[in-house]
Amino acid sequence: MINYHRFTLTNGLRVLVHEDPSTPLACINILYDVGARDEDPNRTGFAHLFEHLMFGGSVNIPNYDGPLQEVGGENNAFTNNDITNYYLTLPAENIETGFWLESDRMLSLAFSEKSLEVQRNVVIEEYKQRYLNQPYGDEWLLLHPLAYKVHPYRWATIGKEIAHIEDARMEDVKDFFRRYYHPANAIMVVAGNVTLQQVQELAEKWFASIPSGEKQKRNLPEEPTQKVEQRQTVHRDVPSDALHMVFHMPGRNHPDYHTIDLLSDVLGRGQSSRLYQSMIKESQLFTEINAYVTGNLEPGLFAISGKIKQGIKIEDAEKAVRTELNRIINEPVPEHELEKVKNKAESTHVFGELNILNRAMNLAFGELLGDASMVNKEIERIRAVNVAEIQRCASEILAPENCSILYYLSKS
Repeated sequence: MINYHRFTLTNGLRVLVHEDPSTPLACINILYDVGARDEDPNRTGFAHLFEHLMFGGSVNIPNYDGPLQEVGGENNAFTNNDITNYYLTLPAENIETGFWLESDRMLSLAFSEKSLEVQRNVVIEEYKQRYLNQPYGDEWLLLHPLAYKVHPYRWATIGKEIAHIEDARMEDVKDFFRRYYHPANAIMVVAGNVTLQQVQELAEKWFASIPSGEKQKRNLPEEPTQKVEQRQTVHRDVPSDALHMVFHMPGRNHPDYHTIDLLSDVLGRGQSSRLYQSMIKESQLFTEINAYVTGNLEPGLFAISGKIKQGIKIEDAEKAVRTELNRIINEPVPEHELEKVKNKAESTHVFGELNILNRAMNLAFGELLGDASMVNKEIERIRAVNVAEIQRCASEILAPENCSILYYLSKS
């Protein structure tokens, strides 16, 4: 159970406070409601580039990392299709340093051409190293547009192409900041050895004077129902063939989300999972195989990905996976098997919440979804899933016409 208090500043900044006197630490997590889905299709990769720019100096603090490190703190950030999230952890006695740093860059970045040039080059290098030059690195650059035709999930967070990042200009940066980096579009969670009164006073002192900003109205195109299987084959310099099968599924707030998440665990989580047992241990068609959900806010993907053993035809490997999927569609999962998967999911959730930063992130994400108290109902929702729901969702999600298949073949 994560206990928390919630209040909103007059400028619209939502603040959640989780008190935990058992730790000497405190953390600040600031979630901005902006991700790759909010980008112009002709200027992709911008949300991620902007995450880097947020460390390039703000209006009063030229170096973000220095002051934080001086008081024993550390920080990081991430961007995905839906959100951009910044977080820091430091000794609780130095919590005000965190408020000072985060409020200053919410107020205004330095907007220096030098910082833009430096971070643009960093992101371009990351694009090359992680996605173009690394074996299997471009798999999701291919899968996104294979599965999505109109929704902005059709491009990866890093962007469609390097040219979009190369072309980013200072006026774009300023416009993006004005649109999305303001109190009305942010959720701040403070967790650890802090008190509600302390956080209220610090939030008022450091954040209340920041102009509210205007919440952007989102009007994203809805992805039409996929009615025909999609396929793509590519050849790359990789040691072995890889098979990817992705299926459209509902978004994070849908009543079936937890059922589909558990379905992916039955199929592909760990060495006792069905795909591991049948594809690796018994038939020895794959050297590795996994099933998982992307967990997007809007309708996302249920993915099955595996690397195929040398000498095995990819068509035979795909056929074997489809046989396993048909089995879970046509035959109810035994109660004991579902119970085992539920226990694993519950254990992961409980152990994850031992960390105050994870608790803070979960609260922020829950608040974004519409109700921070949802974090305390996760186990209840996992427990409520039954065998009939697993079979129904398997039948709906794993249908061949709902599938997009990528053959990622080794040139050798």
